[in-house]
Amino acid sequence: MSQELKSDSGPARQLVQSGIIFAAINFVTGLGNLAFQGVMGRHLSGQGDYGSANSAISGFMPLLGLLPLIATFAVTHYIAHFNTSGDDARLQGLLLGCRKFLFRLTVAGSLLAVIIVKPLSDFFHYNEGLMLVTLGCVLFGLWGAFATALCQGLAWFKRLAFIGLLAVCLRLAFGWFVTLNFPTAEMVVLASGVALLANLVLLFWKKELALHGEPVSPWNREFVWYLVVSAACVGGGYFFMQGDLLVMQRNFSAGERDAYAAAERLAVALQLGVSPLLTVLFTSRSGARAGNIVAEQLKLMGLYVLGLVSGATILFVTRGLCVKIILGRPLPEAGAMIGPLVVTMVFVGLLQALALWALASRWSKISLLYGVLGLGYWLTLFARGKSPAALLQTMPLAAGIAFGILFLTWFITMRRHKPATQC
Repeated sequence: MSQELKSDSGPARQLVQSGIIFAAINFVTGLGNLAFQGVMGRHLSGQGDYGSANSAISGFMPLLGLLPLIATFAVTHYIAHFNTSGDDARLQGLLLGCRKFLFRLTVAGSLLAVIIVKPLSDFFHYNEGLMLVTLGCVLFGLWGAFATALCQGLAWFKRLAFIGLLAVCLRLAFGWFVTLNFPTAEMVVLASGVALLANLVLLFWKKELALHGEPVSPWNREFVWYLVVSAACVGGGYFFMQGDLLVMQRNFSAGERDAYAAAERLAVALQLGVSPLLTVLFTSRSGARAGNIVAEQLKLMGLYVLGLVSGATILFVTRGLCVKIILGRPLPEAGAMIGPLVVTMVFVGLLQALALWALASRWSKISLLYGVLGLGYWLTLFARGKSPAALLQTMPLAAGIAFGILFLTWFITMRRHKPATQC
């Protein structure tokens, strides 16, 4: 493999350094995505377009893409495991076998998306034009799952960060130009689809992926079970992070959607800004769960928590200014929403950290519990969130209860495993 791979999978002391560098580069990417939100806030003139565009990009597109994302976590875990253990033969065979597996999964995901897009769009009140563009972007984006699995599993964090930077540049440039001439929600979603072209950069390293040998089918009992556990974890993460946007789209008026989407995107930026640390953590723990590496993994999680809480404090203090920067105008109702959303996102971010630690550690019960808690959280929001006030009252309380349950379970599990044999 590449020099980068050898470096990233080296001594335990390099883990925190890799996480910090990856997070720093992705912080710049996050600023680019916030700039894209600023373009949207200024260019979209129709009431409700800003909220609907964000709901489609961050709520509906991920919903249709859950199946490939589930496979991405499972494949990443096993690539990292074989890579760290030095089992090159099984690693090469897995990569070759997973190409076929992910291709078939992409076809299945495409067919499923085509079937469910119409009833779901009617239920969540999306217009037909927006749904057609969204579906096209989803089908194209399914192939990005394979690129992400490769980069994360092989610890190509620098390359993954570069792809993210290129994607946000494409999104920002295309989005600014097209919405300047055609200021509609459909064009905003299309800009996010164009950004997916950044994954083609992997073709520059195709020689490193030109593996030889007999493909090894990933379909065995262990892999299937891990796929089920990954499904629970990914599903839980979706409900905690993005499920509220679907509640918003169904229940709120056009003006309420715009205000809520602006506040929600700022709050979610907290978790997205430090989530690269979890990406490095997941890859590291998937490869090794004993010895000195455990202490470094805990340090990485500590940095994640520190970044999450610090960002939440800064956002809460500057909430009015942040809303004005995003929308290009003051919107007091959006600023008032940020407080409850910030508290919610801190709990959600902590939940995700515990869930990814458990998934990488193969603690199946915790991962399944996370999925159940996520579904329960979303159903609670759906039942009670008939207005912005009701939704914002429910979110922090429900997320806090879910965190308390999961943390207690995670802590008990950690105590049961000896430090020398964390597994």
